[in-house]
Amino acid sequence: MFDMLSAPEQQAYRLLVRMAGAAPADLAAQAALPGDEARALLEALHRKGLATAGPIFHALPADVALGDALLREQQSLESARRLVATLSEEYRTNARRRSPEHLVEIVTGAAALRDRLREMQDSAREEILWFCRANPIAMQGPENTEELTALDRGVRYRAIYERELLEKPGELESIVDAMKLGELSRTLPQLPVRLAVADRALAICPLVPDAARGVGEPTAALIRPSELLDALVALFESYWERATPLRPDGSEEEPDKLLLSLFVAGLPDKSIATQLGVSRRTVQRRLDRLMEAAGVDTRAGLAFQAARRGWL
Repeated sequence: MFDMLSAPEQQAYRLLVRMAGAAPADLAAQAALPGDEARALLEALHRKGLATAGPIFHALPADVALGDALLREQQSLESARRLVATLSEEYRTNARRRSPEHLVEIVTGAAALRDRLREMQDSAREEILWFCRANPIAMQGPENTEELTALDRGVRYRAIYERELLEKPGELESIVDAMKLGELSRTLPQLPVRLAVADRALAICPLVPDAARGVGEPTAALIRPSELLDALVALFESYWERATPLRPDGSEEEPDKLLLSLFVAGLPDKSIATQLGVSRRTVQRRLDRLMEAAGVDTRAGLAFQAARRGWL
């Protein structure tokens, strides 16, 4: 409050409060000041609404006199804060446009890439988009414990898996566990790139093609808000629309959703049997029952009816 007063004015006001009224000579004697200086201080207090007019000056409540000034100062500070925030955002936006290093950061090495993938999931608030190709270069599916934590706090995951990945030991089991916790999973025979996107604000995309693996450390780009990031999100959405949904088995009335998902995705009977831990003959019998339920006598017809009836 007293930042609006000079140090001598603050002292004069305190003395005036204790004296319950004073002429300039009284203040001069109390504060050991020259008379002209005491008069000038009392008149300054009067102009600022802290004292009545002379010849005998009386102190007035400081909150009444300075309240409006404090409010104006707070409003001015808030206005200044908003201006600084606006100008800072304009600076960052223009810096990103001018400097490629603000848009794309290069990460080298499997360990560094794995750390960035973990950090990205830990900081995500809304959604993770994921292209999961076969032969991961930084993190196997079962190692990705950050996904389970993120799902638990409400982050949505949409993942598209290459068909070959579903046949890797332990991968399908890990995917089914994630689906049961809320992950939305689909599959395609092949994906164009490896990709992870968090909240449509940060993407991680390895740069070295599979053909060059084993030659040096893997390298990835961290891509921040830009048209390049928008293009990667659009790429994901286009593949998501044509991918085959994967569904975990549900109730006793729907025991074959996972089998049907793997069948429609194009896995051969032997691979389906291996992944489900049953015999090939059991897979064939269950598919026969599904064809009977669909009213068809061919596997192509079953795939068509599964899509038409929304079984996946």
